[in-house]
Amino acid sequence: MKVRANGIEIEVDDAGPRDGPAVLLIMGLGMQLIGWPQDFVQPLVDAGFRVIRHDNRDIGLSEGFDHAPRHNFLWQTVRSRLGLPVRSPYTLQDMANDSLGVLDALGIGQAHVIGASMGGMIAQRVASSAPQRVLSLTSIMSSSGARGLPGPHPQVAASLFRRPPGRTEEALVAYSLGFIRLIESPAYPCDEQVLRERLTQSVRRAYRPAGLLRQMLAIGADTDRRLDELGRIRCPTLVLHGEADRLVPIEAGRDTARRIPGARFVGIPGMGHDLPPPVNQLLLAHIIPFLNSVPADTKDTAP
Repeated sequence: MKVRANGIEIEVDDAGPRDGPAVLLIMGLGMQLIGWPQDFVQPLVDAGFRVIRHDNRDIGLSEGFDHAPRHNFLWQTVRSRLGLPVRSPYTLQDMANDSLGVLDALGIGQAHVIGASMGGMIAQRVASSAPQRVLSLTSIMSSSGARGLPGPHPQVAASLFRRPPGRTEEALVAYSLGFIRLIESPAYPCDEQVLRERLTQSVRRAYRPAGLLRQMLAIGADTDRRLDELGRIRCPTLVLHGEADRLVPIEAGRDTARRIPGARFVGIPGMGHDLPPPVNQLLLAHIIPFLNSVPADTKDTAP
């Protein structure tokens, strides 16, 4: 369903008991809400949580920004590496405000916020900018955004800038499959047929490469994010990161946990930068007890 959030149309999926504690899932770069697989969502629902997923702006079925001024992506990448300001049509804080707007539209005052990859960076901004709305923060395979942290493996970095060989469904699925094989969990490789089916579903639902590039610019433009904002996060925080992540190395997760007071860090052996079923089981074995340990705040914070 579509909701009006932060002045734009956002596609939302709302599952689980309406009177259960809310869990807001924020997905990463270029990923649609279906990037949170059902075997991650359903155990949360079965545990009594109301689970909200949404397509971030410019991706999936949410409102796009094709009308926004265009910026040369390669030049902005060079500026980022030189430590110069990056121009982007929107920021990660705008995307955090979208997420808060989703809660507003659904009449939810407070929620546990879980973000993966770029979604973790957005979730951190939600927790720092609207602390009264966040019961807990879980950051998965994400980063503090601090300069000097290790970057992607060179092979992965090169693949990020490689274009698909064509625009047919078959070409797009093959391209995405190749990239996932570079970043997947080495201890838990996904069956190729299952992976192809998921990628085909994603391509058929929406394919928006320009939106992905604009989201990458938003990450690059996040240099003004004061790292002391993480130090002001006061909600219970769990940081989970794969020990075999070739896209966002585990040092980024450790740095995130180090900067958030009281945060608990857990490294997941054999996990890369994806969410196959065995990894979801491992993550949820930490997440569900963590969520259940957080007392509900009875303050009225509904919009």
